[in-house]
Amino acid sequence: MGSIYSESSPPPPPLQQHVVLFPFMSKGHTIPLLHLARLLLNRNLSVTVFTTPANRPFIAHSLADTKASIIDLPFPENVPDIPTGIESTEKLPSMSLFNSFGTATKHMQADFERELQSLPKVSFMVSDGFLWWTLDSASKFGIPRLVFFGMCSYASSLGKVVGENRLLHGPESENELITVPKFPWIKITKNDFDPIMSKEPDPKSKDFEFLMNCVITMARSFGLVVNSFYELEPVFVDYCNRESQPKAYPVGPLCLAEPKSKVENSSRPDNMPALVRWLDQKLQQGSSVLYVAFGSQADISPEQLKEIATGLEESNVNFLWVIRKKESELSDGFEERVKDRGMVVRDWVDQREILMHESVNGFLSHCGWNSVLESICAEVPILGWPMMADQHLNTRMVVEEIKVGLRVETCDGSVRGFVKWEGLKKVVKELMEGDKGKEVRKKVKEVAEMAKKAMEEGGSSWCTLNTLIDEACNGNVSNR
Repeated sequence: MGSIYSESSPPPPPLQQHVVLFPFMSKGHTIPLLHLARLLLNRNLSVTVFTTPANRPFIAHSLADTKASIIDLPFPENVPDIPTGIESTEKLPSMSLFNSFGTATKHMQADFERELQSLPKVSFMVSDGFLWWTLDSASKFGIPRLVFFGMCSYASSLGKVVGENRLLHGPESENELITVPKFPWIKITKNDFDPIMSKEPDPKSKDFEFLMNCVITMARSFGLVVNSFYELEPVFVDYCNRESQPKAYPVGPLCLAEPKSKVENSSRPDNMPALVRWLDQKLQQGSSVLYVAFGSQADISPEQLKEIATGLEESNVNFLWVIRKKESELSDGFEERVKDRGMVVRDWVDQREILMHESVNGFLSHCGWNSVLESICAEVPILGWPMMADQHLNTRMVVEEIKVGLRVETCDGSVRGFVKWEGLKKVVKELMEGDKGKEVRKKVKEVAEMAKKAMEEGGSSWCTLNTLIDEACNGNVSNR
């Protein structure tokens, strides 16, 4: 039988593929998925983003110049220990409430499924790994579910090897170096991991239950979206895909998906023009600036804040310090004394724009993975000061594996030790002015070039995203 279409009337275009994105209620988890939304939209896929009412304004502003759709789901009410009105982890009184917050999201499942039922056919879903219950929803509607955790393959690989070999249950000292099987050039300590991994698990504890829900549903999902690129960590990407489930798709650095023009203009918070003018002034003076930021979630003690302030003051370097409002009590007269070369900001900022400014030549960072990638892509070397979660492993990768940064010196030499101002002053000056700083500055430029090539058409991440889309939309593999 011949075609029903004549040469003069071509067949209609195929139906547009439709993707659902569901980020966790935390900016560090949300921002990369908004960048992923841009990549999918640029490939002519339709995108729907799920969030909650309090988080919608940030997402709507970020995607205002796109055709992405946004759907609000009510955040659960009367959650034990969680104050009313809090819908993001940044606003939690303490990170000790994180698991209670994450567990509470399960109550959104019925509303989520009701909305899924009313949407056009969904080709696949990308949800944050902390929203473990979305696997049930995806399976119910026959939708392949991909997971996003925001970790690099290096951290994932070490976590798997350490867990399988029970490496954290042997040494008495939390700071004793342990050689990692399969990666014998890497040495870690108990303190590089959250305490839950170095203790015998209590299967009845809520923390363990939450963790296992996330791990098990990830393993049963269609795939894992990784915000990294193959050339950065080939050994670890290959290990994950050889030894783990599900398949890992490195499609980053996702921050490069945001147009430079948008970073410089429409996405600016209200405080950015003043920051940029200050940075412009430093550039005109020929002065290099150290950007200081530790993320929005780690708790820093008043004693440690005092040491940071003194170390920055005594270093005589120019610095821009972004500090959380609840930690904003600095020593009397500090800001007045450093006003000619230091600026303290107590609001949310566009971090990528700051890092891309020509005056910024160093980043004192907690080494959250988003911050690491943004710093690399901006060609800014890192001074790592990990605080929590995967940040200790990220710092090891930055300093020991890819060699694009240095790390702070603690009083006792441990990775979680207290940092005195004298030690901070020393490493700040080394990063900004010393020979080691020059070495890592040269290296980060090389890695930045690799990152840009990976995201360009024909690059490794560009091709991997095409493979992900093809396999998720057309493949035979589904949620297990």
